[in-house]
Amino acid sequence: MEIKELTRAEEQIMQVLWELEKAFVKEVVEKLPDPKPAYNTVSTFIRILEDKGFIDHEAFGKTHQYFPLISKKEYSRFYLKNFVGNYFSSSYQQMVSFFTKDESLSLQEMEEMKRMIESQIESRKEENHG
Repeated sequence: MEIKELTRAEEQIMQVLWELEKAFVKEVVEKLPDPKPAYNTVSTFIRILEDKGFIDHEAFGKTHQYFPLISKKEYSRFYLKNFVGNYFSSSYQQMVSFFTKDESLSLQEMEEMKRMIESQIESRKEENHG
């Protein structure tokens, strides 16, 4: 299945469903930040997400409980790939270069990123020689 990019409103609803794992429309509305959208608005977005293949439902009489079909990790991976493609010519190296040159990034944050990258390098080396 091809993943499509979500609108801000759709993504907000997905964040709630990822957190709750399954929920009725009323529960989704309760979790959304104020000012809360109308029940019908959320219901419409949920139908759109279902049409896009992001969620499915289980029927309980006339009410439906919704649950994600795509994990947050899957969507994050897709979103990042698109983001890097759109803004950094599909080059993760260009993206890292951009962030490391960003004045708002502290030395501590940069060192933490470096540790994370070094840790991934080590585990990949072990996988390839294991």
